[in-house]
Amino acid sequence: MFVWMQQLGQWPKRYAAPICIFWVTLVGLIDFITGYEFFFFIFYLLAVFLGTWVVGILFGILMSALSVTAWISSNIEAGAHYSSYFVPVWNAAIMFAFYLVVVALLAKLKSFYQELENRVQQRTESLAREIRERTRLQRELLEVGERERRRIGYELHDGLGQQLTGAALAGQFTSQKLAAKQQPEAGEVLKFVDAVEKAIELSRQLSRNLNPVELRPGRLLENFQEMAAHLAARHKIQCTFALHELGALPDVPTATQFYHIAEEAVVNAARHGRAKVVHISLEIMEDEISLSIADDGVGIATESLQQPGWGIRLMKHRSDLLGAQFVIKKGERQGTLVTCTLRPGSGVGLT
Repeated sequence: MFVWMQQLGQWPKRYAAPICIFWVTLVGLIDFITGYEFFFFIFYLLAVFLGTWVVGILFGILMSALSVTAWISSNIEAGAHYSSYFVPVWNAAIMFAFYLVVVALLAKLKSFYQELENRVQQRTESLAREIRERTRLQRELLEVGERERRRIGYELHDGLGQQLTGAALAGQFTSQKLAAKQQPEAGEVLKFVDAVEKAIELSRQLSRNLNPVELRPGRLLENFQEMAAHLAARHKIQCTFALHELGALPDVPTATQFYHIAEEAVVNAARHGRAKVVHISLEIMEDEISLSIADDGVGIATESLQQPGWGIRLMKHRSDLLGAQFVIKKGERQGTLVTCTLRPGSGVGLT
């Protein structure tokens, strides 16, 4: 009901007014041809309804008066006889009063409908603002978290890493001195140095995990290649990465989100899809950034598409924060295909 009311309310007034007048004239002519014994009351009412709803209450009153005039005139011209002049006047007054009631009810209904539509529009705009604000806050929180991760990564690499490196050098120097004096403790010190070097490698790995993306010339390719190699070794799969760079590099937050989406997709393919080969492709065009992850696994289950798990939900959340389009589906032949596409104006990321 509200749909056709909305469509009817969008009619141009300059078209509705002539249509109403033509309709009353046409009905009056038919009323005259068929004679005064036939009652065309309901057909005149259509013009009253259309005039009131589209043009306004004053035009609806005008259509009511015109309809009453056409009705009385057509009956008199058709040969209707009245015992006195009071009878047609009374009938016209009753018909006009009824039309006025209809006009008043239609005007009230239209006012109620417009108020309801305004409330819905205001609520929709308010909800849209809340969603935009929530998305902005989520993006800021995520960026703050990423900056904190990078800060901790730098401290692990430049702070703890340097300290451990110094300790390892000191241990090696001590071991050499003890070995020169043929002291048996030299071997124990070497074990200590070996443990420190393992701690150095662990701190470097933690630093890379916390700060994976460095947007210096050539580093984006290396970051994704290192991730692919690390995941391939950890999950015993073949993981490759290809970069097609024809446009400007994305900013750090955007590149980081693409990195984590790719990482999560590869982990899901290895753990749940039982994939043996995973291919990551990142295309950076002038007007688009597109990330795709394809595997040769068993393919994503229908239940996972209908009720996605945390991994898929996290990838979708990261994509939404960028304003990108996220799609996950079964591959054309086998496995699963994950795509994330960011276009200008859809969010952030293109510089």
